[in-house]
Amino acid sequence: MRMATTPDKIRNIALVGHGGSGKTSLAEAMLFAAGAVSRLGKVDDGNATLDFDPDEISRKISITTGIAPADWKGVKVNILDTPGYADFFGETMAALQVTDAAVVVVDAVAGVETQTDKAWGIAAERNLPRIVFITRMDKEHADFSAALDSLTDAFGTSVAPVAIPIGKESGFKGMVDLVAMKAYTYEAGKRAASDIPEDMAAEADSLREKLVEAIAETDDTLLERYLEGETLEQAEVEKSMLAAVAAGTVVPVLAGSAFTSAGVDALLDAVLAYVPSPASLPPRKGTNPKNGEEAERKCSESEPLSALVFKTMADPYVGKLSYFRVYSGALKADSTLYNATNQEKERVGHVFVVKGKQQEDVPQVVAGDIGAVPKLTKVGTGDTLCDEGNPIVYEPVTFPVPLVSVAVSPKTKADEDKLGSSLQRLVEEDPTLTIRRDEETHQTIVAGNGDVHLEVVMERLKRKFGVEADVSEPRIPYHETVRAAAKAQGRHKKQTGGHGQFGDAWVELEPNERGAGFEFVDKIVGGAIPRQYIPAVEKGIHEAMEQGILAGFPVVDVKATVYDGSFHPVDSSEMAFKIAGSLAFKKAAEQAKPVLLEPIVSLEVTVPDEFMGDVMGNLSGKRGKILGMEPRGKYQVVKAHVPLAEVSHYSAELRSMTRGQGTYSLEISHYEEVPPDVAKKVIEAHQKEKEES
Repeated sequence: MRMATTPDKIRNIALVGHGGSGKTSLAEAMLFAAGAVSRLGKVDDGNATLDFDPDEISRKISITTGIAPADWKGVKVNILDTPGYADFFGETMAALQVTDAAVVVVDAVAGVETQTDKAWGIAAERNLPRIVFITRMDKEHADFSAALDSLTDAFGTSVAPVAIPIGKESGFKGMVDLVAMKAYTYEAGKRAASDIPEDMAAEADSLREKLVEAIAETDDTLLERYLEGETLEQAEVEKSMLAAVAAGTVVPVLAGSAFTSAGVDALLDAVLAYVPSPASLPPRKGTNPKNGEEAERKCSESEPLSALVFKTMADPYVGKLSYFRVYSGALKADSTLYNATNQEKERVGHVFVVKGKQQEDVPQVVAGDIGAVPKLTKVGTGDTLCDEGNPIVYEPVTFPVPLVSVAVSPKTKADEDKLGSSLQRLVEEDPTLTIRRDEETHQTIVAGNGDVHLEVVMERLKRKFGVEADVSEPRIPYHETVRAAAKAQGRHKKQTGGHGQFGDAWVELEPNERGAGFEFVDKIVGGAIPRQYIPAVEKGIHEAMEQGILAGFPVVDVKATVYDGSFHPVDSSEMAFKIAGSLAFKKAAEQAKPVLLEPIVSLEVTVPDEFMGDVMGNLSGKRGKILGMEPRGKYQVVKAHVPLAEVSHYSAELRSMTRGQGTYSLEISHYEEVPPDVAKKVIEAHQKEKEES
């Protein structure tokens, strides 16, 4: 696996696309074609090099980004095979942050799909060159023209074929290369060159003209020669193609089959020809943590070390494994690293290059390359590692905000002891996962990017740590308040042998402004209640507020004024006045028109125009208030206020409504009064739950 590298002899690519489009199969075919593996791994057989996690093998989908290098014609191609399912899109985002180009994989039958569009968008935002590979050309109903049309419809005319297929479906046997203007056919994975078939010559000439014209538009000199009718040499076309692809003005489209390996070598050739080497890229910009000023590093071994950690995994043999991309210098074994993100130093023993789950010790990983380090206890995903004397912090990896939540509780006492620490270790591996303790509902809340994501988390919890957890819907953190003012007396008197208990307090309860919280006012005059007992009255009111009025939810946004009372010189105590304060609050609250409050979220939904009607109708049915709409490219953005209780399953609903093309974000905005009919159901359900528990 070891291969000598310098930055100019490296290419870093991420395979991206929709789930099930064939990315892993293509990656396996690329590794096999380059001789990096001795057999062609298959997802269905569970022996793929890049899908090695037990959850990936059992589900037959990629869950994490698989990484492996391939040596192609003396160049090290680092292949990052990303998941295509929406629940694991965070892995794709991380991969696109540390690679230099995206290979967008499109199924020849399905064409462009939802996650194709999302991955393309992220690559475009990061100004990454893109290459499209239309795969499964040998499949029944495979249609190169239809797939190409879907690409043009989705991404515009920059999409340009550099090869067209010879034959279709089971008769697919090769490609016409529009740059070299040669035909290549495949038999048993071996390529043979030939002249372009006569019945394809006219189409090939026409498409080549369009390709050359598109390329020439990025080079004024070339365009002038082209317009004057000069014939451009293949070397000139390839050189200008590199600039056009880097600028994003041309996105080359190739096609083939991972199953037969047809076209896979052409894809590897295209990676070498059209993907920039790390050495050719502009310096990487970051921030000097000492003064906050901009800093930058050239991709050179002579520069001080800088690297970004983009992925963390727990390996069953070596423990915690931190994957990184080196941007300058070299990350060496048996050295000390400085973590500029948290200002911590850490000793490095081994340094690895990886191929799937295999690790190979190397003395160093140079600028432009990708590697891994085991057992870094103070390093997390998104951290920048560098030379302490020349610190720099790079933009951390961006991940989607988790929107789907479940409440988890341990099945047994043994599970309880390990649940928190085990979940925390999973969060280290998966930054798209969050864990928090909801102090209002007293639940442990785990949030992720979808139902499948959370299912995988629970499976890993059991498999890796032997911890089982019960999963339920998070409780909605309702509040209670009052709408009117009321006065009441709380009188506590208890006579036993010896000292008795006596406390007497009059309290006026009033509504406070929404969001203003609790306000306590002391208006006692003339010593009706001794000063030392006033805090006890307030404490009693606080405790009663926590117990609620209607259904046991905490009371908020009220003003309580203690204005009168009485005491006994012997029997009065802090405890007696605390009880008196609690009684006074409860009586006053019952008379003050108590109501239930629910959390309202600010919801922003982004959908294609065609789904606007369904989305708007759905939000209206959820008691939502539409705040506005605005166009954003080919999408519409709907902003609304919706009760949190109505959007607990919104991720699945939106996916179903929009065929996976809709996205959303939400955050708690404020609390509003619950309509009486809804409040009645909530109160009844909560009381029933309390009785059953």
